Amino acid sequence: MNNWECIFTTDQDYRAEIIRAVLADNEIDSVAVNKKDSSYISIGEIQIFVKPEDAILARVIIEQEQL
Repeated sequence: MNNWECIFTTDQDYRAEIIRAVLADNEIDSVAVNKKDSSYISIGEIQIFVKPEDAILARVIIEQEQL
């Protein structure tokens, strides 16, 4: 995952899962990295990463779906 690109950031768990599901439906591998503080759930964010060759398409899909 060294060269993967962050395409989306959110502080809402459900939103990250919806985006990952939509990307999976379009055959794009993604990884969610949860950087939320375990003591204070409202602090931090979740980042969605994809392979560099899928980054542009993934961003277009997210914009079209208005996620």
